[in-house]
Amino acid sequence: MKALRILGLIGAILLMAGEGYRSWGAGRPAVFWMDDMLAGAMMIAAVILVRRQTFATRSLFAASWGVAVGMLYGSFFGKLYDPASSNPGNFSIGLLTWLVGAAFVIAIGGLIASIALPGPRR
Repeated sequence: MKALRILGLIGAILLMAGEGYRSWGAGRPAVFWMDDMLAGAMMIAAVILVRRQTFATRSLFAASWGVAVGMLYGSFFGKLYDPASSNPGNFSIGLLTWLVGAAFVIAIGGLIASIALPGPRR
């Protein structure tokens, strides 16, 4: 669980920093970058709270991975199938698609692992 928490924390920080760089000065409306900030903040809160494993904190942790999967799904496939209508901001569209795709795969793995890992021993 500790490795998954570290992965979640690093992923959240990279997601928020990457979206900040992508959007900085690019004229992107707030609704298109705010979801990344909210998902990252949710993951950071879940990582902190799941140190004390209860049903509620583990559920929040799994839910934060689920939010990341859902958010990245639309972003990845939108860039993959219609790159012309994407606003890559300060990234090239190719690099951005690869980065979002990698984050999507990692988030799927995190979601599965956060559900499948056994709970604390009693």
